[in-house]
Amino acid sequence: MNHTPHLSEQVILITGASAGIGTALALMLATRYPGIRLALTARREHKLEEIATKCRQVGAEVLVITTDMTNAEQVAALSRGVWDKWGRVDAVVNNAGYGQMGPIELMPLTAAKEQFDVNFFAPLILTQSLIPLMRDQGGGRIVNISSLGGRMAFPAGGLYSSSKFALEALSDVLRMELKAFNIKVSVVIPGPVITEFFQVAWEKVQKTAPEHEKSIYQPAFAKIEAIDQQLQLLGWTPERVAQVIVRALSDPRPRPRYYAATGASIFVPMMTKIMPTWFTDAFWRRFYGIDQVEKALKMSTNKESF
Repeated sequence: MNHTPHLSEQVILITGASAGIGTALALMLATRYPGIRLALTARREHKLEEIATKCRQVGAEVLVITTDMTNAEQVAALSRGVWDKWGRVDAVVNNAGYGQMGPIELMPLTAAKEQFDVNFFAPLILTQSLIPLMRDQGGGRIVNISSLGGRMAFPAGGLYSSSKFALEALSDVLRMELKAFNIKVSVVIPGPVITEFFQVAWEKVQKTAPEHEKSIYQPAFAKIEAIDQQLQLLGWTPERVAQVIVRALSDPRPRPRYYAATGASIFVPMMTKIMPTWFTDAFWRRFYGIDQVEKALKMSTNKESF
């Protein structure tokens, strides 16, 4: 049987470590497991260095690798950079990701490609480069950070949900394919989290669909923005989500999926397996205000008929 070293002896690679969940996870691992070796990657080098300093102060060894997750060559080089430093990679947490809001019709293809580059292709490329290294060392662990949007598709979140659904499917396939090599694969599924997520999502709206307020979908946007602000208030802290990720990294027999959202283990199966599709469609259309588009169209048609 292959021996899995204690977390304090492991080398763990965390993507998207410069903010939110990634930062909370790095600090939690460094604090709880002195001696742990952390490879932290993100685009913002100055933020990574700040976090690395804090981790080193509590006894962790830290390697900072500035990486643009949309650059396939940089992503592919990550695993070798960590291996050259420490001679092993025990676990990777594919945490880097972002969301953007808007009806599919308004989203340019460039936005879709960038969404998939970061949320799907980067984890795919990094995992492919790590598999032979983990196999040669006798095993490893892959933790992919998904979302409730990867289990249920929401109006105006189509690109984000599509990328996370793809990541979920990839995780299922990897879990089966890599079992023989003692490489364990889990997915952590957060709900709303108190991070920059919603701010970034709305900044993306302004960039990718600047005319959204003049579009036919305008009646829905005010509702969507209000809902996201409410969800932000109800969200978990990054530290609370990080605790779930630590469980996924440390459980002797990790589960395929860990929910990091209040009530999600009941709500998600209910909405995806029990309730009929017509009900869930109507629920989400009303929840996110897409039904207001239909109402506005009917009112406009009625006015024109007089």
